[in-house]
Amino acid sequence: MKGHKLTSEEIVASPEKLQLLYRRTLFIVVLSQVFGGAGLAAGITVGALLAQDMLGTDAYSGVPVALLTLGSAGAAYLIGRVSQRFGRRVGLAGGFLTGGISALGVVLAAVIDNVWVLFFSLLFYGAGTASNLQARYAGTDLASAKQRGKAISIALVSTTFGAVAGPNLVGVMGDFAVSVGVPSLAGPFILGAASFILAGLVLLIFMKPDPLMVSKALENKKRMDAENLPLTVPKKNNIGIIVGGSVMVLTQMVMVAIMTMTPIHMGHHGHGLDAIGLVIGIHIGAMYLPSLVTGVLVDKVGRTAMALAAGVTLLLAGIVAATAPGDNLFVLILALALLGLGWNFGLISGTATIVDATTPITRAKVQGSMDVLVALSGATGGMMSGMIVAQTSYAMLSIGGGLLSLLLLPLILWASRENQLNKQVKNKRTA
Repeated sequence: MKGHKLTSEEIVASPEKLQLLYRRTLFIVVLSQVFGGAGLAAGITVGALLAQDMLGTDAYSGVPVALLTLGSAGAAYLIGRVSQRFGRRVGLAGGFLTGGISALGVVLAAVIDNVWVLFFSLLFYGAGTASNLQARYAGTDLASAKQRGKAISIALVSTTFGAVAGPNLVGVMGDFAVSVGVPSLAGPFILGAASFILAGLVLLIFMKPDPLMVSKALENKKRMDAENLPLTVPKKNNIGIIVGGSVMVLTQMVMVAIMTMTPIHMGHHGHGLDAIGLVIGIHIGAMYLPSLVTGVLVDKVGRTAMALAAGVTLLLAGIVAATAPGDNLFVLILALALLGLGWNFGLISGTATIVDATTPITRAKVQGSMDVLVALSGATGGMMSGMIVAQTSYAMLSIGGGLLSLLLLPLILWASRENQLNKQVKNKRTA
């Protein structure tokens, strides 16, 4: 009937309507991510350069990314809990709109040359990046176990369009900013404001019915049909949560640390904004563009194999970055592409592991908590990167990051052993 709003109960009662909503949700997520990706790229590309210009030193150039990711951590916590109670639509749209308004605060900070306004705005700008990252979960709410890797990958790959375009528009947006009386380095944040606000409006207006609320209704129906008993809260798979979270935390820390200092490193070797934008654009492309292939591999080859691949790829990225001549643009592009690819492997395999280990009853809350840790690890990597480079070198930072990623190997081996032991105990009990 025209004008009739379908309830969650009506949707779960019809497999056809459920599948239609799954496809529609993915489309809305894709649309919001195209806009959100451009906003995500602004802070990464010129945030450190803007702070360096205001402060006149490299020692604190990691602070903007640290503040951005710290703000993302707080926002991830709130978005997870708001989403658990009110649905993905309210949680994600609120985060994007907050990020968009904060981007305008960054532009204001550049105009009045006030570093404290800059830092305050970057902290809340992180809400947009948190929504951009958590939107990947919305695509999995109605996906089956065999579709989750692919659903995550569709959300991530759609970010590529905006995320790659953003850094490569640094020069254009810089010129536009100057033409309206704004410092050139604030130009990308004008784009970021428009992008985050549009992403938030897309979700707020079109993500109805809410996929998380429908998935809760579906879970309730399945349990009631199977048991014909009052609903009880299912147990979480704590090993899966620990492993999935750890994979995402380590890959995020290594990626943010090396990526944050690359524009500064390039600037010291005579590269201009266009070259820096190209390197970061390819890096972000490598973070998101391989997602469709990665998602299929995560579903087919397995979460564990792809998590191991993440550790090895990040190690290679660290080695290439450390040995790259500062004036060799091609090798720097290769290093940052490997860095993005390793992050991609880790995020998709880790996210799928988290989704596997949770249920709709508590899923958004757990996902929000895991993204808090991911954001905090990024904040730590961003904050420490400037200090490490100031005391040692970019090469030492890169090698250290590559070696840190190897911690994934013993973690995954431990988890595999624990899962085998748990299966043996379960089999003995059922025998």
